Amino acid sequence: MRFASLGSGSEGNALLVEVAGTRLLMDCGFGLRESISRLAGLGVSPEQLSGIVVTHEHGDHSAGVARLARKFSLPVWLTHGTLRRLSKHLVGIERIHEIDPHQPFAIGDIEITPYPVPHDAVEPVQFIFCDGMRRLGVLTDAGSSTPHIESMLNGCDALVLECNHDSDMLMNGDYPYSLKQRVGGRYGHLNNLESASILARLDVSKLQHLVAAHLSRSNNTTALAVEALSGALNCEAGWIGVATQGDGFSWREIA
Repeated sequence: MRFASLGSGSEGNALLVEVAGTRLLMDCGFGLRESISRLAGLGVSPEQLSGIVVTHEHGDHSAGVARLARKFSLPVWLTHGTLRRLSKHLVGIERIHEIDPHQPFAIGDIEITPYPVPHDAVEPVQFIFCDGMRRLGVLTDAGSSTPHIESMLNGCDALVLECNHDSDMLMNGDYPYSLKQRVGGRYGHLNNLESASILARLDVSKLQHLVAAHLSRSNNTTALAVEALSGALNCEAGWIGVATQGDGFSWREIA
C-alpha cells in the first residue's frame, strides 16, 4: 500500500492511494490539464485510475472531479448531500455511487471507511483506506475533533492530518473578520495545536508516516506545523512530512 499527494491547500487538493492494481484519487481540485500533469509526475496516467472518492463539494476538493471523470470514464463515489450540491456539474458521468457516511465499501483491492466531520459543507466526510492489514487515515477540512473521528484514526499505520493555520497568524492577519471566524470556527479548519492535540490522544504505536496537510499560505508556516506535530509525538522534526500546494508529496510506502 502506498500513497501520494498531487497538491494540498486552498488552491487544490488530491490524494492518490494505491493497493495492488487499484488506484484511487481522493478529491480533485485541479483543472483537467493540471490533474493529468500532476498524475504524470507520480508516474500515473488517468487511464490507470480506478475512480474518484469525494469528501465534500468545496471547489478546492471537487472542481476537477467532473471533467476528469467524464474524460476518462471514471466512476465517482460521494455522499448524498455532496451529490445533491454537485449534481449539475456531474451531468454525463455514467457511474456515480452514493455512499453512506457510516458504512465501509470496497473498490477493487481497497476497503474505504468514510466518517463524518464537522465542516461547513452539506454532508462532508473523510476516509480511512485499508488493504486488509494496513490503514491510512486522512483528516482535513474539519473545524474540530469528535470522539468518533479519533476512534477512526486510532491505530493507523499512516496519517495525513490537517494543519491549516496558526491561530495567532490567522487572527492577526489580513483576512476579514468573518473569514477569520469561519476558518477558525468549529466547522472550519484545524489549527496546528488542535491537530497536535488530536495526535496526542491517538494510539500511534503502528504509525509509519505522518504528513501535515492543507497548510494555509497566509496563516501558517511549515516550521510551525512541524513543530506542533513533532512535539505531540516527541519525535525529530525531520520525521514529519508536509504536503505542499505546489508539489504535494511523493509516494510513501506503508510496509
